[in-house]
Amino acid sequence: MRVVKPSRVLEFQNAYPTAASGLRRWMELVETHNWSSIVELRRVLPTADAVMVASGRTATVFNISGNAFRLVTAIHYNRRIVYVLAFMTHAVYSKDKWKETL
Repeated sequence: MRVVKPSRVLEFQNAYPTAASGLRRWMELVETHNWSSIVELRRVLPTADAVMVASGRTATVFNISGNAFRLVTAIHYNRRIVYVLAFMTHAVYSKDKWKETL
């Protein structure tokens, strides 16, 4: 898969040093796979979730560094592209306000 703007992931690593190793691992996994569906993706990253957001679209959410952080993405399986949309702590994610902006 190709991550659009991998520099955003680097920004998250710099802003949240405790998440840096988890984000690096996520990038390695994503860049070395070509999933065609969420089912295939979950074989490698079983905690990934497909979540409906306010726009009516589906975002794919990844747990980073155990349960401490969430990385929100939009995946276009047919084009093998991953867009990084947001990164937040689990506490912020749990409030669900992020869904309103996507």
